[in-house]
Order: sequence, then structure tokens, then C-alpha cells
Amino acid sequence: MPCYSLEGVIPVVDPTAYVHPSAVLIGDVIVGPHCYVGPAACLRGDFGRIVLQAGANVQDTCVIHGFPDQETLVEENGHIGHGAVLHSCVVRRDAMVGMNAVVMDEAEVGEKAIVAACAFVPAGVKVPPRTLMAGVPAKVLRELSDAEVAWKLEGTRVYQDLTRRSLASMQEVQPLAAVEADRPTLQAPAVQPLIATKRG
Repeated sequence: MPCYSLEGVIPVVDPTAYVHPSAVLIGDVIVGPHCYVGPAACLRGDFGRIVLQAGANVQDTCVIHGFPDQETLVEENGHIGHGAVLHSCVVRRDAMVGMNAVVMDEAEVGEKAIVAACAFVPAGVKVPPRTLMAGVPAKVLRELSDAEVAWKLEGTRVYQDLTRRSLASMQEVQPLAAVEADRPTLQAPAVQPLIATKRG
């Protein structure tokens, strides 16, 4: 992976974490155990420290950055969806930031809360625990159900499993010219989008 020290500060990646080779880590970045950092994610610890605690995932094309003397923190089992941007904020334990959402300076996403896809959480806003926040600017829509909290945790566990799968078998290869007759199937755990769970 592109990994850069800055002024002698070197990123730290726990051996049980998986950071995709195309992700970029710069300076004061700490990736904890069993974390997943996806393709083309950029964690720029060139001003303030960035910390991913155990089991957190930061998916493809996410950007994490912050101001000097401010830590940008994703706590245990934090779940950061594709393309999200975090800046000098805190995502509490078991919380989720949806795809292409933006969480700004000194905002805090409460424990087990969900910030919806494409939401904008303004600077200083505190997302209450176990709530769904959506919109531009984001507003609290409602409290999350037990089923929604469980769905989020299941999705995070799928990414923790992807960490193990990637450490065990991900490698750069040349593409095949044609599909094989006996093409194998990926062994990903079964997981459904939230909308599918509401149909049943």
C-alpha cells in the first residue's frame, strides 16, 4: 500500500487488519486490530491523528482527514460506507456512516446511530445514539429499531470477515481473457440490504 511517514511519524497497521494496496496512509494514522480499509481510501494524518479502533471498516474511496490537534476517531465496529468523508469528527462504537455521507469538524455520531447515505452532518452536530439521521443538512428522523441495529452489526461482521478473507487470499493478478467453465463462487457470508429485510 502507499504508506508515507511525515516528520518521522509512521502509520501503524495492526497485523490482523487489512489495508488494500491502493489505499493511502499518511503520517499519524493508527489502524487497529481486525479493521478493513478498502480500495482507494485515503487516510491523511498530516495535520491531526486518525484512529480506527478494533473491527472498524473504512470502505472504498473514503477520505479521512482532520485539523491539527484534533483526532478523527472511528470507534470499535464503526462502519464507514463507500465514498464517505470524515473530517475532525468522532464516530462512536457500532455506529454507521452511509455511502457518500459527509461528517464535519467536531461532529459526533452517537453509539449505534446511522447517518444515511448522502447525508451532510454539519460541524459540531451531535447525532444521538441509536437514531437515524438523514438529509442536507442532516436531521434526526427517528430512533432505530432493534432489527436495524442488528442489521448494521451483521453488515460490520461481514466486513470483519472480508478482512480475514482478504488477508488469506487477496493478490494482484492478470485478468483472464474468458470466463472459465468451472468458475468458482466467492465464499462471502449471506447478507441482505436493509430494504430486503423489511419485505419479510
